[in-house]
Formats: sequence, C-alpha cells, structure tokens
Amino acid sequence: MSEQVDLTTIPISPEGGNNPNGAATETAEDGKTITVFHDKDNFNVKHPLSNRWTLWFTKPASGKGDNWNDLLKEVITFESVEEFWGIYNNIATVSELALKSDYHLFKEGVRPEWEDPQNKHGGKWSFQFKDKRSVNIDELWLHTMLAAIGETLEEEEDGEVMGVVVNVRKAFYRIGVWTRTTGRHIPGRGDGDIAGGKGRTPEKGKEILMSIGRRFKTVLQLPANEMLEFSGHTDSAHSGSTRAKAKMVV
Repeated sequence: MSEQVDLTTIPISPEGGNNPNGAATETAEDGKTITVFHDKDNFNVKHPLSNRWTLWFTKPASGKGDNWNDLLKEVITFESVEEFWGIYNNIATVSELALKSDYHLFKEGVRPEWEDPQNKHGGKWSFQFKDKRSVNIDELWLHTMLAAIGETLEEEEDGEVMGVVVNVRKAFYRIGVWTRTTGRHIPGRGDGDIAGGKGRTPEKGKEILMSIGRRFKTVLQLPANEMLEFSGHTDSAHSGSTRAKAKMVV
C-alpha cells in the first residue's frame, strides 16, 4: 500500500476524446461515444469529478515509537469516475486490511489530520460498527466514498465535506465524514470567517452539518434508533481521543 497504483493500468481517453467540460464526445473512427458503462475496457470518454481526490492509507504501527507521519501514506490522486474504479479495483478491501489500518479519501491538498489548516476548525460525523461479523463494511465504505466524490453528502454551495475515513480496529469498524467547520462561532473570529463559512450564522452552519449527518446516516443504512455522532477535532485533540463527547447527534 506504500506504492502508488499504476494509472497506466486504467483505460484513458484517446487524444481529443475527453471533453474537459465533462460532456460526451465522439470518436473520429465511427462517430460513436463509448462510456465505461458500455464497455469497461474500451471506453473513449471519461466522467470528470467536481473535485480531485487523494486516497491515503495508514498502516498498522509496528511499535509504540512509530511516528504518525511515517505510518500515513499518500496513495494516489484521481479526478474521474473511471480512475476511481480503476484504483478501487486494484487495492485491498477494508475487510482485508490488518487491524489498526485506515483508509482516508480527502479532497486534494487536504491532509487527513486534525492539524491541517483546512481541518483544524472542523469536526466529523462518525459511527462505530461494533458487531463486525454482521456488517458489510466493504459495501458501506464504497457507498461512503461514492457519496463523497459524487458530492451527494451536501449541497454544491456548502463546501463542508473535506473527506471520509474508515478505521479497522479489533472491536469495531468506524466510518466518518470530516467537515471544514463545526457550525459554531469561534471567539475572536466573525461569524463565517472560517474558510467555508461563507458568512453563515452559527444556526445556518449547524443546519448544514445536520443535513450532512442525515445524508450520511442514510448512506450507512442505519436504522432510526441508531445515533450518528458529531464531534469537533479540537475537542478530540483535548480529550486525547477520537471519541470526544458528541456535540450533535442524528
């Protein structure tokens, strides 16, 4: 997992076959457009995503002295539906990962760390699946990634979702969605001054985060009686745990 996936293994558009605006284009040969949905190996157009995304991997620590930065590996960055599937089909599924492994899928330029400038004022929605044998973690993680890159967890103008994470632990799987803000006012800063706040009031910010939580809960196929929790990264850092006291639940 420390090596990048070879993108040459993924079929790409011939020269002039990919419209940068994302519209289907015709081939010079027969005037027909062939997408990946018609032929998974011989398509001639790609479907660009709204953002470029980077896949990261955290390998298990070999000892207590291991540095987080040494364990966190940047795998690859992609920008189309076809590249995503090419990568997904060439890496281990979550259920095949060793304990204490993580996958992180974040927008390009955002490191999956609390300290990253684009994350430090944010938080995350997360859920722990404690009965590992009864959950199809591979399907849920795939649906979470597709919701992220397909921009369906939020409205286009919200700009909250930074990335998604899955953790493999002995007693549970955990999936989370990281957001740019926590929806609340930060002392010393004007309402909405945080990048991504866009002049929102705290009430509007909370409303947007709650909407993301509800959508995420649907993606995870959770019943109404299961609670999805939101906590701020700063609170998690202060508590010394990823399980800080929940600020919101849906």
